[in-house]
Amino acid sequence: MTKTQEIPKWFNGEVYDKGATVYNPFTGHPYELSNVELSIYDFIIGAQSLFEMGFQDKKVLDDFEKALKWFRTHNAEAYMVLLD
Repeated sequence: MTKTQEIPKWFNGEVYDKGATVYNPFTGHPYELSNVELSIYDFIIGAQSLFEMGFQDKKVLDDFEKALKWFRTHNAEAYMVLLD
C-alpha cells in the first residue's frame, strides 16, 4: 500500500524519496512509514535530541509541536506505536 501525503507547508526539513520501517526504541515494535511520515518522524527524533542537550529555539519548538500534531492527525496508529 502506497500512501500519498502532502508535505506540510511549515515543514522545511529534508523530504525522503522513500519510506521505511521504524522501530520503537523502547518496545521494538515496528511501523512502516511513508516518505513524508519518515521525514517528519526523523525531524521529531532529531528535535528531541537537541532539546535533551539543552538546545532552545522557539522556531524548532513550534515546528516540533506542529510535527507531533501532524502525526496524531495523519497517522494516529503510527503515533501511538512510535511516539506515545
